[in-house]
Amino acid sequence: MTHIKIILACLALTCSSLVRAQDGDNTRPQVVLHTTKGNVTVQLYNETPLHRDRFLALVKEGFYNGLLFHRIIYGFMIQTGDAATRDSLVETPSLDKSLLQKIPAEIHYPMFMHKRGALCAAREGDGANPQRMSSPTQFYIVYGKRFNDEMLDKQQLSINRSMGEQAITLTDEVRDIYKRIGGSPHLDGAYTVFGEVTEGIQVVRDIDWTPTDENDRPTEPVRIVSAEVISQ
Repeated sequence: MTHIKIILACLALTCSSLVRAQDGDNTRPQVVLHTTKGNVTVQLYNETPLHRDRFLALVKEGFYNGLLFHRIIYGFMIQTGDAATRDSLVETPSLDKSLLQKIPAEIHYPMFMHKRGALCAAREGDGANPQRMSSPTQFYIVYGKRFNDEMLDKQQLSINRSMGEQAITLTDEVRDIYKRIGGSPHLDGAYTVFGEVTEGIQVVRDIDWTPTDENDRPTEPVRIVSAEVISQ
């Protein structure tokens, strides 16, 4: 009987390991952004493969090395990925032209939302870009703020006005996350969210709190020193 218990215990451990191995959270690629404010680790969603693969390719080519966080809005988000902001001391990588093509939208709301720490693709507005295709290189990380029910009701009204028939609904589950964690719900359903911060949200906060000028450009340079893939 003792031997049977041991065998069953081993089988249980094996099954548990298999479940963990198949869990998307454990197999999602991870990238570290080494910034002048500290390190930020992000994991990429396998459910957005086009954005995941492009981001990994750009990181491996060194594209983000030396780039400025060129647009920072306090209480909202930090944006980077503009090659024109590269540090003059950092060599510009030679990229395959395919890496500089716009990316088709991969919007999966409410699975992925603009919660605090969300990694999202920047894009042109709907007027010039009705298909909501993403920028080939630029991304932003949400910091946002926490909401109460009254604030979320106003956000829903704003979403309804701006999106019309395409308006998404802030579900009870989504509202709970915005109340507990915070974020920027007004962008939900309109931009591709392709990952999230797993370590270094305090660094995102520090960047988000950096003083800026009237063009939302930081008055002191904040850069990605380097970016590296740590798991894939």
